[in-house]
Amino acid sequence: MKNILGTLGLIALIFAGVATAQIADKKSLTLEGARTVIAAAKSYARQNNAPGGVIAVVDDGGNLVALERLDGTFTAGANISIGKAKTAVMFKRPTKFFEDVIKNGRTAMVALSDFTPLQGGVPIAVDGQIVGGVGVSGASSAAQDEELAMAGAAALNDQKTAAVTFFDSQTVDDAFAKGAVLEDGSNGENYMVHASRREKPGMSEVHELDTDIIYVLGGTATFITGGKSIESRMVAANEYRGTMIDGGETRQLKKGDVVIVPKGTPHWFKQVDGTFLYYVVKVR
Repeated sequence: MKNILGTLGLIALIFAGVATAQIADKKSLTLEGARTVIAAAKSYARQNNAPGGVIAVVDDGGNLVALERLDGTFTAGANISIGKAKTAVMFKRPTKFFEDVIKNGRTAMVALSDFTPLQGGVPIAVDGQIVGGVGVSGASSAAQDEELAMAGAAALNDQKTAAVTFFDSQTVDDAFAKGAVLEDGSNGENYMVHASRREKPGMSEVHELDTDIIYVLGGTATFITGGKSIESRMVAANEYRGTMIDGGETRQLKKGDVVIVPKGTPHWFKQVDGTFLYYVVKVR
């Protein structure tokens, strides 16, 4: 009886080993991961003054996970971007490969179904596994479509190796002594950090792309949000300044206060008492 049980146990272990060998761990692209890809492509577009167009992300089965269509993009952009992403992931190659193949004479490939052989689609790989694809259309050129897609596809791997940013206390003190930018967003992230200093009122401001998160370190100020910015004019791309705000909500800011000003909201330091120090984290 013991021999029979031992044999059965051995057989069970063998089959368990076979079953385990036939099942592989598989990475999956999440919605958060897809949004990370899109954010990285948009960040690259901003840094290179490229129109963002449409950015589409699909999973490893070619199913759409996330898509962002920027204002002003041509109508067909969404379908083209999805097609590029699906082609890249289903054939496990950048779509430029197929565009070049067809350009070099193998035109029969255009007969394939669900196939968009246009430059701008790139597979997304993590630890050697293809987990999805990203497609971009509507940038200033086909080459730039691909650049944005590659920047997005690289984001998931970049996250694992991104360096920690550190500013020592002396650097921070020096920044607040004059009012300076600690982090300008050139690291490809969607935020900036300002060590801000005010000793007098400022102009009314409107940031079309940035949400301001303000943390007061010291001093007091009268701060107005909302209302209408008077005599507002553009001073830089997506940035406006005015002389004051008509209406709005008034707050007295002091040490320890936090206020979040959503993008597009007029805001104004109407009065500053002495030296006013505050962190501003700008998020896009």
